[in-house]
Amino acid sequence: MTTQSSPPKDNDKNASVEQQQPLIQHLIELRDRMLRAVLVVLAIFLGLYYFANDFYLIISEPLRVYLPEGTSMIATDVASPFLTPFKLTLVLAVFLAMPFILFQFWRFVAPALYQNEKKLAIPLLISSVFLFYMGVLFAYFVVFPLVFGFFTSAGPEGVTVMTDISKYLDFVLKLFFAFGLAFEIPIATVVLVATGASTSASLSQKRPYIVVGCFVVGMLLTPPDVISQTLLAIPMWMLFEVGIFFSRMVENREQPEDQPAE
Repeated sequence: MTTQSSPPKDNDKNASVEQQQPLIQHLIELRDRMLRAVLVVLAIFLGLYYFANDFYLIISEPLRVYLPEGTSMIATDVASPFLTPFKLTLVLAVFLAMPFILFQFWRFVAPALYQNEKKLAIPLLISSVFLFYMGVLFAYFVVFPLVFGFFTSAGPEGVTVMTDISKYLDFVLKLFFAFGLAFEIPIATVVLVATGASTSASLSQKRPYIVVGCFVVGMLLTPPDVISQTLLAIPMWMLFEVGIFFSRMVENREQPEDQPAE
């Protein structure tokens, strides 16, 4: 009487090895794409660092125009004159490299998506980058002049406004991120409708709660003043309406595909 013992074990071992190989290949590909993104950010940073002080002058212009005559910004820390422009240039390099970073992310996840998902994902990626840039520009050209004009004029008499350069950079980067993230609301709305998590009609019915939520988010993400809170909440509400409009277009485009052919 004969027995078979080794072949099944060998087959199981070969199957487990074959399952591990795709995972290792995906990790290697992820590492390579992350490395490409880091190298692009580093290359942009090295190319921009020579102009680091000029970039800081540009980013601080909305405040400096409202400073009292004879005053200027100050640096309270010893390393601030070096570290603050360095930090700004690094953030700017990441900001400029964001399309390439998202492209690498897209190339990594694209093979796992269906064809209809790819058709929706590409416009969403491009729109998300564009809207984030628009949010940053809106903060710089619209919000900053109003906010800094209010802050410098509301100080007590006899108090000289002399802002620290590092504190100012942290403040504006926070606002940049807040407005850039807020401008992504149409993308989030379209994704909710496209994935079936909600409908445009349901979101329209929740409009009063959305408006209140916009002002709550504006209060949490902006400095404690009514101007910056309102300047963030109102665009968020308007962008929500834009998201509902495009969500209805997505629903109308998908409707004929779901209906049976006559």
